[in-house]
Amino acid sequence: MEVCYQLPVLPLDRPVPKHVLSRRGAISFSSSSSLFGAPDPRQLSQRRGAISYDSSDQTALYIRMLGDVRVRSQVGFEPERRSSHPYLRIDFRTLHTRLGYGSSSDGSGTERRVHRLLSFQRYLHSSRLLRGISQQIPLHILDEDYNGQAQCMLEKVGNWNFDIFLFDRLTNGNSLVTLTFHLLNKYGLVELFQLDMVKLWRFLVMVQEDYHNDNPYHNAVHAADVTQAMYCFLQEPMLAKSLTSYDILLGLLAAATHDLGHPGVNQPFLIKTDHYLATLYRNTSVLENHHWKSAVGLLRETRLFSHLPAEDSLNMERELGSLILATDISRQNDYLSRFRMHLDKENLCLSNASHRHFVLQMALKCADICNPCRPWELSKQWSERVTEEFFQQGDIEKKHKLEVSPLCDREANTIGNIQIGFMSYVVEPLFAEWARFSDSRLSQTMLGHMGLNKASWGGLQQEQTAVSEEAGPSATDAENAVAGGSSSKEIPQGSLES
Repeated sequence: MEVCYQLPVLPLDRPVPKHVLSRRGAISFSSSSSLFGAPDPRQLSQRRGAISYDSSDQTALYIRMLGDVRVRSQVGFEPERRSSHPYLRIDFRTLHTRLGYGSSSDGSGTERRVHRLLSFQRYLHSSRLLRGISQQIPLHILDEDYNGQAQCMLEKVGNWNFDIFLFDRLTNGNSLVTLTFHLLNKYGLVELFQLDMVKLWRFLVMVQEDYHNDNPYHNAVHAADVTQAMYCFLQEPMLAKSLTSYDILLGLLAAATHDLGHPGVNQPFLIKTDHYLATLYRNTSVLENHHWKSAVGLLRETRLFSHLPAEDSLNMERELGSLILATDISRQNDYLSRFRMHLDKENLCLSNASHRHFVLQMALKCADICNPCRPWELSKQWSERVTEEFFQQGDIEKKHKLEVSPLCDREANTIGNIQIGFMSYVVEPLFAEWARFSDSRLSQTMLGHMGLNKASWGGLQQEQTAVSEEAGPSATDAENAVAGGSSSKEIPQGSLES
């Protein structure tokens, strides 16, 4: 049975290209070509992941709308795909589950497939969070038993030891929606910018749902954690007295959407597998461009800023992109060198809009990688999560006979050595310069936590090394005993294999 439905239409700046007007299911395609076959060379569009698009920004928005349906095959590969590598069309949303890393119950798998068959509008109407929302929307949609505890936590949202994992449990997995809405309301931005409450809540819910919760690290909880860190930085004296309400709105939205739709693998992986996102964004800041365009798609779909002049709305979209693109770790040295130059010359003027925007970029970069600067109990959890995501990518690469990316081989790396290297070469240089810019109690607290965490990982590394050395002679003696004719039944089989 063929399921047909109509996707909602975004308010785009230019007319929709003719080759996306013909629709079947949730896929935009030209009537002159088959769904999975090669595209007609006469068309100006390109085809990746069963999606028709051209190089313009407007058609890229359709990719965000298609979401899960960018891959048609249930086993993860697109049939009749003509390309150089068989791994091209793996569905990242179900990949980890297929490999056995996520919850793999039949019920949950069936539920995900059913959701893919629902139209976008039907899925929104079926969402519990969007059902029965009135204009007088409550600040928090929480279970009554946890409402008080979550409210108490929000009263201390500016504390650096804010436990986002506990907050996510108290909000029943809605930490990003609840936290971001609270902060926007706390600054008075909802009233100041005359934001429609229903549109705003719908936008935040859609943002949260577009994060892939199968990812150990790049999920909605990480986005909520970055948003909370961004709020802490916005409260710093150097910024609080200089930033405008527009800057604050932009900073909070960028923090909430900075990893929107992250597939759980890095840019080199997308490039070497010829993923359609890598082609769309020409192998340049692929993930960051995807996050930005996804956020823009949601803004336009919900019409959150439709009451603003068109020029103001477009400027906000561009500046939002500028902030999100700054989180590209491959451009870390460029931003850090520029920041260091400004600090050396002491020419940062926060009354200048471009300088304020640059400081927002640096604040978002710090918020994005601030986990090593959190208290050990929180930092350790984040370190384990991001490393597991690295290792899962490495497992995928091994499974498909690809070269394993650096830091992604679980047999050659440990959490400790990855984290110590990350702190030494990425985090410490950035936060040292941030402390020069904002020499505050928070900056010193972050540097202190980072030093303690680095020492803790170093101590764990030494313990693991000592245990390995102690186990080494025993294994050698066992092997010699076997070689000398001793009875092997006294030696556990697992020891011999290891």
